[in-house]
Amino acid sequence: MNTRTRIKICGLTREQDIDDAVEAGADAIGFVLYDQSPRFVDVKRAAALARRLPAFVMPVGLFVNASAELITEAAAAMPQLLLQFHGDETPAACQAPARPYLRAARMTAGFDLLKFASCHPDAQAILLDAHVDGYGGAGKVFDWSLIPQDVSRPLVLSGGLHVENVIEGILRVRPWAVDVSSGVEQAKGVKDALAMRRFCEQVREADARIAANET
Repeated sequence: MNTRTRIKICGLTREQDIDDAVEAGADAIGFVLYDQSPRFVDVKRAAALARRLPAFVMPVGLFVNASAELITEAAAAMPQLLLQFHGDETPAACQAPARPYLRAARMTAGFDLLKFASCHPDAQAILLDAHVDGYGGAGKVFDWSLIPQDVSRPLVLSGGLHVENVIEGILRVRPWAVDVSSGVEQAKGVKDALAMRRFCEQVREADARIAANET
């Protein structure tokens, strides 16, 4: 039984935020390589930030309908990069780079998550986000009751998470990981060190509650 929920903090753009996120306890750091996002960083900038990460903290590159050339460039610049596909990519497009990847699902009533997950049997995990106009969850929480039981891939819970609701999210969904961006920000792309630390503490508190109930 997984009693340690992994933590991904996404949308980092500054060196200090990288250091603060690592110190807070993040397992993965997300770089938004989508130029329509206010949290966008280019490959060169992302690679420079990724070099600050210690061993066992993973860089994640978020792509939205990106060209094969961009993905290849990013993977070459950051050899440990985990790919996150957040657009309309087909299963074949996700598999084409032949690298570990996450696949984002935009959750809404009527969306068949079981079928979606079965189309990505090699995904490291399915990342669940809110369905809004454009790409990304826009800091919105979706209806967690839409998540079916027995999804075939590990789940990453995203979409509007913050210090006040992450414990409830973990206890209800029991995800493999959680993903936060706007919930730990002062401004778009500018993280808050205290919020990141408190968020990570709340995740550990949720894990402790789960472990206590299973003993």
